[in-house]
Amino acid sequence: MPGRVDYGELGGSLPAIASLNASYSTTVSATSARYLFGPPANKRAISDVRRTFCLFVTFDLLFIALLWIIELNISNSIWDSLEREVVQYDFKLSFFDIFLLAFFRFLCLQLGYAALRLRHWWVVAITTLVTSSFLVAKVILSNLLSQNAFGYVLPITSFVVAWLETWFLDFKVLTVEAEEERAFLAAVNAASGHAPMIYPRAVSEGQFYSPPESLAGSEDDLDEEGLCRRAVSPQEKELVKQGKEAMAVVEQILAQEENWKFEKNNDVGDSVYTLEIPFHGKTFILKALMQCPAELVYQEVILQPEKMAQWNKTISGCQILQRVDDNTLVSYDVSAGAAGGVVSARDFVNVRRVERKRDCYISAGMATVHDAKPPHGRYVRGENGPGGFVVLKSSSNPSVCIFIWVLNTDLKGRLPRYLIHQSLAATMFEFMSHLRQRMSDLRSSR
Repeated sequence: MPGRVDYGELGGSLPAIASLNASYSTTVSATSARYLFGPPANKRAISDVRRTFCLFVTFDLLFIALLWIIELNISNSIWDSLEREVVQYDFKLSFFDIFLLAFFRFLCLQLGYAALRLRHWWVVAITTLVTSSFLVAKVILSNLLSQNAFGYVLPITSFVVAWLETWFLDFKVLTVEAEEERAFLAAVNAASGHAPMIYPRAVSEGQFYSPPESLAGSEDDLDEEGLCRRAVSPQEKELVKQGKEAMAVVEQILAQEENWKFEKNNDVGDSVYTLEIPFHGKTFILKALMQCPAELVYQEVILQPEKMAQWNKTISGCQILQRVDDNTLVSYDVSAGAAGGVVSARDFVNVRRVERKRDCYISAGMATVHDAKPPHGRYVRGENGPGGFVVLKSSSNPSVCIFIWVLNTDLKGRLPRYLIHQSLAATMFEFMSHLRQRMSDLRSSR
């Protein structure tokens, strides 16, 4: 394999390959958009992160009030202290103004970010500036520091909390809401037919999971391999429905390439991107150029998943639990450990659906439940969100193809989120290394 590949005609972006599907209808399905983003009407009036911010602002007021009440009870009764600090207010001796400062922050921030739902930092900037300026002047000009420990605690606490509110709003609330807004607008465009759907839903050609060697034999043998099957029971129909939902989500992820966020690449030109998907979370997307025919990758990765453990060192086993219909099956996968053993092996039960369009192959899946493999103590049961593999053929060069891996997974267990994300990107690169080696071995053996 070359040290670094040149994408050439394929490398720019997925829309550049849209001509591969030109013979199909480009009508966008609002149903598939619904699976990825949910209906536009479901957009929340106030986000979870903004609600958390408002709770923190309330905590600020209550905490400062509690500290002030404790201070009032130190030397005299609370009523005598209230009269001294409120009725006979003295800037140099009273803590009452620090409580009023907390109430000022509470009133402004709740009005701006809860009632008016502002999406700008100017309100918290004003409250923090006023708080900081007043407290600096208070500490310099007053005699609070000579009275008791609250002369230190109240000003410092008020100062720190005010700046925490600024940090929380700027780096959490506004950032997260901006990402959610972009995703929501993309969903609206997709639902209204404005999204560039490069993978329109087409009638599947069926019978893609059976290995080529299963084609030989009697008609009874074909039935045993799962050919010409159709979902009949309610459980099988539910599995088919889940597979179609996963397929719709994967198609929409591919159609939103302009929203992919670049994370990292390796020496051979493979790139990993991420996309935040409402209701599903962070999704990793690997895009790579393969110097081999698309049919070869399709055969090894999509057509025969149960044989992947023979060459893919990132998994230790794959078992087909049930062939539901011509395009849908349920698999049991066991991943190898990652991150130097920090992430232990996980097992997954997935429903997979395969569809082949004229010049691309898609295998999409997601977590499901199957009686044949209930959770047990040997492995931590992970849960995959919608994801899968995509192989794109080149119309001008049949010896190269684009390979895309969409990965959305929850490894469960007590693992830090940043460690999981670092591990997933490294695992995707490792998978590509094993896949290229497999392709090289197959071509050299022919």
